[in-house]
Amino acid sequence: MKKTKPLAPGSTIGILGGGQLGRMMAMAAAQMGYRCITYSPEKEIVAADVCADTFQNAWDDRAAMAAFAQNCDVVTWEFENVPVDAISQLGDLLAPHPRALETAQDRLNEKRFVEGLGGRAAPYAPVDNRADLASAVERIGAPGILKTRGDGYDGKGQWRIRSAHEVDGVSLPAGPAIYEGLVEFDAEFSVILARGRGGEIVFWDSTHNIHEDGMLARSVLPAPAIVAAQVDEARDLSRQVADALGYVGVLTLEFFATAQGPVFNEMAPRVHNSGHWTIEGAVTSQFQNHVRAILGLPLGDTRTVAPAMVMHNIVGKDAKTAHASLSDPATQLHLYGKARALDGRKMGHTTTLKFD
Repeated sequence: MKKTKPLAPGSTIGILGGGQLGRMMAMAAAQMGYRCITYSPEKEIVAADVCADTFQNAWDDRAAMAAFAQNCDVVTWEFENVPVDAISQLGDLLAPHPRALETAQDRLNEKRFVEGLGGRAAPYAPVDNRADLASAVERIGAPGILKTRGDGYDGKGQWRIRSAHEVDGVSLPAGPAIYEGLVEFDAEFSVILARGRGGEIVFWDSTHNIHEDGMLARSVLPAPAIVAAQVDEARDLSRQVADALGYVGVLTLEFFATAQGPVFNEMAPRVHNSGHWTIEGAVTSQFQNHVRAILGLPLGDTRTVAPAMVMHNIVGKDAKTAHASLSDPATQLHLYGKARALDGRKMGHTTTLKFD
């Protein structure tokens, strides 16, 4: 980062990306007296509703990126597919360091990086052609999942292979891919941490994450006993990852809870869907602590404020009836301001705190 001391109220945070994560980040920043501007090439930029300015330009528009940078005291991102080459001109303004993006944007490099720190991943093999895929399925077994090495999220860029007989019929992605064997697990969970400029780290409680069609549907606390038993080991690995990256901000690692212990799934160098519950459910939300970290401010208390909680994603046309959830006075509703309620599109979420 360019600054060595905390940035004063009134400073400007630049957010790369214009989705709901940037929207909630900007809302947290405004609460503390900071302004945000966003940069995104997307047609619909929901973060713009709560940002002081918006740059709706292509990632490779160097003049626009330079103008954006001139208006920022620090720059962060809200999704991990920001092209690293396009933001190289931002230099010391960036937090976290772009090495986190470089690591997370390639599933093969990400797994090798985490394994190098002692983590366990699902069995995998790189796939560049059909012969590689056939060899990987023969060695690892099926069923398994063929994934693009980059750009995939929420189940996109993934193809399930149920048996070796399906290899010849699979349409290979245009770019490099990776084949992963399926993991037998009892639950999925994530470790979400915030790391400050001085290396201090705080963790939120780990939720039980329930997925449907490759997308997170619900995050629940308290998590099952097997998750609670494996959180410490998963946190130790997550801390090593954050330290190795010299990370600043909120970092998320997803895990499978298995009979052999936690198995690393993937990393998200950003605030995360499974941490949305922290807005109401923790003393300090993931969004506020991300802002605190990149500004050089002290990190906030991450304790959970209720004995139980469920966060539920609102997807597609369910947004049209989402206000019915408010019939439960313990439920908080967040709609992201998206105009098109497309199938499989995250439109909002609810969080329900339970005190009895």
